Amino acid sequence: MTAIPRWDLSNVYPSLESSAFQADVARVVHQLEELEQFLAGRFGQADTSTPPAALGALLGEAVERFNALQELGYTVYAYIQSFVATDSRNTLAMKKLSEFQQVMVRFQVLATQFQARLGKLAPVLDAALQTNPVAQAHAFNLKEAAEQSRYLMSEAEESLAAELSLSGASAWGKLQGTVTSQMTVEFELDGQMQKLPMPALINLRSHPDPDVRRRAYDAENKAWDSVRETLAACMNGVKGTVITLNKRRGREDALHSAIEAARIDRATLEAMLGAMRDSFPMFRRYFAAKARHLGKEKLAWWDLFAPLGKTDTRYTWEQARTFILENFARFSPELADFARHAFDNRWIDAEQREGKRGGAFCMGVPAVKESRILSNFDGSLDQVSTLAHELGHAFHNYCAYQAGKTMMQQDTPMTLAETASILCETIVMQAVLQQVSDPQEELAILETMLNGDSQVIVDIYSRYLFEKEVFERREKSELSPDELCEIMERAQKETYGDLEAYQPYMWTWKPHYYSAGLSFYNFPYAFGLLFGTGLYAIYQQRGEAFVNDYKNLLASTGEATAADLAARFGIEIRSRKFWEDSLKVIEKKIERYEQL
Repeated sequence: MTAIPRWDLSNVYPSLESSAFQADVARVVHQLEELEQFLAGRFGQADTSTPPAALGALLGEAVERFNALQELGYTVYAYIQSFVATDSRNTLAMKKLSEFQQVMVRFQVLATQFQARLGKLAPVLDAALQTNPVAQAHAFNLKEAAEQSRYLMSEAEESLAAELSLSGASAWGKLQGTVTSQMTVEFELDGQMQKLPMPALINLRSHPDPDVRRRAYDAENKAWDSVRETLAACMNGVKGTVITLNKRRGREDALHSAIEAARIDRATLEAMLGAMRDSFPMFRRYFAAKARHLGKEKLAWWDLFAPLGKTDTRYTWEQARTFILENFARFSPELADFARHAFDNRWIDAEQREGKRGGAFCMGVPAVKESRILSNFDGSLDQVSTLAHELGHAFHNYCAYQAGKTMMQQDTPMTLAETASILCETIVMQAVLQQVSDPQEELAILETMLNGDSQVIVDIYSRYLFEKEVFERREKSELSPDELCEIMERAQKETYGDLEAYQPYMWTWKPHYYSAGLSFYNFPYAFGLLFGTGLYAIYQQRGEAFVNDYKNLLASTGEATAADLAARFGIEIRSRKFWEDSLKVIEKKIERYEQL
């Protein structure tokens, strides 16, 4: 455990104070100024009477300008975030983030202006696109932007909303992240008092000792109780902003924009959610079987992540690395080589420490065509699975980079962003499951897999219900911490069924609820799991022939709807049967789990 790495971004910039970093920030500002002049000048003068060839050339130039600005801007932003996410007490990084966010607000304003103009050009867009190869290569993205322009406020209102976001919704989200990342709790572990950051305390939910799990649960809730008023204010601020802007933009509800951002429709969402609801009895069989293994009548929240089977297996960082690489290689040598490169070049920050945010994520660093992964590694099989998951995201980025996709073409919806991550996670866990012969080891692996599945189906649905009710009630008034806890616990009862105890404070530390730019940061995970499970079933049928088609799919996720991309593999996502078939794969694991 002593060799757990921190990531290295020295090949991007030497430091936040380096001349190279400052020069690129200045380049971003310069490119913004040039884009402002272009949109206000030559492009702004174009209308439906502009000849198709001339309009096509303007569209192509606009695309190139936006792509260049996004590549550089997102790289600068990722570099700053690499410091903020791993040390929320880094005052220099926080200052640089605040400064750069103000710069990128200008980009958001320009993107909105461009989108509004595309909406006005919609009647002649098809003819213009055919005249310019750059514009034609981005036809899907441009036509989608034109279609979505109907949900824009006036240019002045959108500009004001973007500027106010820094001191409004974004500030509330930043406050939530700062408060939760800086919290520590004194906790007795292994016979001594330790000062644990919240991610480490939360990870104790998978500790083999039930007393440790229960005490960690109590300590966690006591900690959340001390900051609940602050975090409730953050929640109310974010959701109130979203509701106001959705009304102004003519959205049906908060779900409306989330569905379209996911590039699906309500029929697809309802088909998937319906199949998920019908699967709850199946998952409750898993919970009941786990309770029996633990010698209990029913589970409490602190039992949900309890390890079962052969629990003495802990992974050093090197063992986790070897484990992942060996199993990736069975799927594709290219995937294994890619992951090895990520490990060897320190793309991963896996150490648990104070000031670092919890959970895990992967971010692209487009200027160097790389990714960086944050995790909180504790040696558990679950954390090995998480590493495989995040490496899947990085491989997704790699496929797009290798295919020469531009930033606009890489604009992937969350539904499809989870495709590679879920498949990589599945590859690792299925492979190790096939290798075991000891029933206790098999039970431990199945437990890890089913625990993850239940989180993505059962818990994600509870989060969906929670967020839906929060939006509905926030329209009428602000919600107190007690009300937020009440909504969360009710959602958990509806999905998990009868537990001894629930976790009403789940809303406090999940950053997903505090993003004004993307509401319902939940159902796409279920989509990703079930879509990835379906793809894995196709891989099992087709073998090596599947891999190239799969890589092409990953490279194209920013250039088509989810339904059109799924159709490449004969998948109909508007049909409940597809989602039910994927859930049947999980049910087979539950049946085996019940037998052990």
